[in-house]
Amino acid sequence: MTHVGMVYSRIRNDEKMLIEAAQRKNIRLTPVFDDELVLDVHANRLPYDVVLERSISFYRGLYVLKFCSVQDVPSVNTYDVATRCGDKAETSLLLARAGVPTPAVRVAFTPESAKRAIAELGYPAVVKPTMGSWGRLLAKVDNEDLADTVLEHREALPNPLQQVYYVQQYVNKNGGADGHRDIRAFVVGDETIAAISRTSPHWITNTARGGKAAKYDVTDELNELCLRAAQAVGGGVLALDVMETGDGFTVNEINHTMEFKNSVAPTGVDIPGRILDYCVEQARR
Repeated sequence: MTHVGMVYSRIRNDEKMLIEAAQRKNIRLTPVFDDELVLDVHANRLPYDVVLERSISFYRGLYVLKFCSVQDVPSVNTYDVATRCGDKAETSLLLARAGVPTPAVRVAFTPESAKRAIAELGYPAVVKPTMGSWGRLLAKVDNEDLADTVLEHREALPNPLQQVYYVQQYVNKNGGADGHRDIRAFVVGDETIAAISRTSPHWITNTARGGKAAKYDVTDELNELCLRAAQAVGGGVLALDVMETGDGFTVNEINHTMEFKNSVAPTGVDIPGRILDYCVEQARR
């Protein structure tokens, strides 16, 4: 029986669903609380056939995956994939290099150069932290005065990463009368297993911020795009944020520790079960 070590920060609904799926599938799953985890550089390896990384903290998860990589323990996802997806600038760079449609992005290091980058892209534009999730610290800047305010606030933050200015072209996610809409697509291995649309009155459509989920059909076009994007960062178990434009789909971000609790019911797909099946495949390689 494959032994999966699931490293977690909190047992949220997603983790509960993974535990229940493991019981259904007769997969041995051990929850490993990252608060209590001690990693030993002299140990031969972590005592699991495969590690499923579910830490809320990006950096905790990254160090767990670093140990897995060096100690030859299969992990979902790999250390390399986590570093690529955890940094929005690197994700955008890899997508652009692979020829995957993605919004225009500039990276700058001072408020002055960031303002020039915004002017190049044109107002409105989006200013994001290079690392982060759940739509936190995103700002849509509609004019120069608002850009000054946002950049002044970012400059005052104590984390030096906040002074790396990731500036992205604003894509109008027009969802009609319901407001703004984008797509969250789920890739497991070599298949886009499911997708949802996320609709919100706000331009940030994350379900964690109140976006409403509905099933979105995975067409051949969407599947092909998502697989190309996943391969650009190294593949695995990934959630892709995709936007619809007049020229087709464009990939916004890729998440390496996906949340899926609001997507199982509308899609009818056993997402946690598919994740665990993939973990078992990695353990047997």
